[in-house]
Amino acid sequence: MAMPLDQRERLALCDLFSELGPEAPTLCEGWTTLDLAAHLVAREHLRRGDRGRARAKDLGLPVLVERLRAGPPLFWNVPGLRKLVNGLEYFIHHEDVRRANGLAPRPGGRELEDLSWNVLGFLARRAARKLRPFSLILESSDGRRRAFGGGGGSGSGGGVTISGPPSEVVLYLSGRQGAADVQIHGDPVAVAALAHAVTGM
Repeated sequence: MAMPLDQRERLALCDLFSELGPEAPTLCEGWTTLDLAAHLVAREHLRRGDRGRARAKDLGLPVLVERLRAGPPLFWNVPGLRKLVNGLEYFIHHEDVRRANGLAPRPGGRELEDLSWNVLGFLARRAARKLRPFSLILESSDGRRRAFGGGGGSGSGGGVTISGPPSEVVLYLSGRQGAADVQIHGDPVAVAALAHAVTGM
């Protein structure tokens, strides 16, 4: 049986944490690899926020990596839920570390791309609300297409299109615009507005 997506990304990220050490940069502004590992451990043990992250950070990177390798608490392991909640979380943060340290994008597998496409609605609707009256069009590299918001269509005076693999569009819409491998085109005013409509997660 294939290893679940979230587990594959978790273990690969742990390997990268150990390789780079606690002071390597990430795409999360102001966070090192130690900060990011502390965030992930605190999140899974329901100790969110700056205080929970600071307490986890005091444990040091080797201990944090050991806890992440051991997997999440049992209540995170409900079938289906773990993939939905943790699959993209670990993919995004894995890429936060990889790309901040000069590592190239990886080809996404079908499971990752399908999950990304299914989750994109939440991110796209959030961005589309801030883009009004422009429309936001998503076009995946395998031919899928979704439209959000009002205004004209892509490139026809009133819309902006983001094209690329769904996982890269997820990175873009989650605030990693400079690192995501996507193409942006459409109404110039809408394209400019998109930069201000996308915020991190």
